[in-house]
Amino acid sequence: MNLPTHDDVRAAYVRIAPHIVRTPMLRNPLLDEITGGTILLKAEPLQRTGSFKLRGATNAILQLNAAQRQAGVVTHSSGNHGQAVACAAAGVGAVATIFMPADAPRVKQDATARWGGKIRHFNRATDDREGIARTFAEESGATLVPPFDHPHVIAGQGTLALELVADASEAGLTLDDMLVCTGGGGMIAGCAMALEGASPDTRLYCVEPEGWDDTGRSLAAGERLANPPGGSVLCDALLAKMPGKVTFEINRTHLAGGLVVTDAEVMAAVAFAFLHLKLVVEPGGAVALAALLAKKLDARGRVVGAVLSGGNIDPAVFSRALAG
Repeated sequence: MNLPTHDDVRAAYVRIAPHIVRTPMLRNPLLDEITGGTILLKAEPLQRTGSFKLRGATNAILQLNAAQRQAGVVTHSSGNHGQAVACAAAGVGAVATIFMPADAPRVKQDATARWGGKIRHFNRATDDREGIARTFAEESGATLVPPFDHPHVIAGQGTLALELVADASEAGLTLDDMLVCTGGGGMIAGCAMALEGASPDTRLYCVEPEGWDDTGRSLAAGERLANPPGGSVLCDALLAKMPGKVTFEINRTHLAGGLVVTDAEVMAAVAFAFLHLKLVVEPGGAVALAALLAKKLDARGRVVGAVLSGGNIDPAVFSRALAG
């Protein structure tokens, strides 16, 4: 199995720097007061496509040769990775085909189309998204850029942790813990590789929505476990059926544990981000903040990094969150 390394994350950082936003580290006095800790937030909703996904997609697509770019790329995504692949592909003149659930938030479908992505719908509940995309790649010659289970994608996502560690150090701080929103596990696997060389004593935790805590349960079981059907789809960005093979191989030995948050806790975090951080954060991007606000991790006296991973929220969901 080809696993990315800390050096791969460092190389990705240099490679993608001209193509992404170096998002800021944010602090908030009220959040520190609530948690009793020093909380450092990584604001990925301010990324070009509104989420961290642009990092991994850009790192993967920039490494395609001329023939591969000419043949185009394909992926499957509920939205954020689809936007990222469409954006990164447009940057190198490649055509991107994006298989998206028919019920994906309209804001994500529209944004993917604006970046030039050619959208093809599938049924989230019944279709094999990976199989559909793989078959398309085999028949068309397009390169498959998976949403998480790929070494180049993982390395690209880990660049956000390098930035956060550097910004914390500039402020005279060292991360004791880091919380990462987790679906298939690509971002947290990349963060694990980044921290391995940049901040090896930092404890890394995955945060998942209730009913979709496959990574946390898999860590406890020592093997990859799937999610049962029928869970809430509020955190649409985090609805992977089970951890990836590559991501779990990394995460099973690098993570300190897993935290789980409810829909109500997520919606409270979305509202908190808007009211107190002045940021628009989607439900899947707010789960790490939700875990802190709900005190799922004892942050008292500790320096804790938390990723706000995306801000592409459906307006109706946003209104519900603000209405309480």
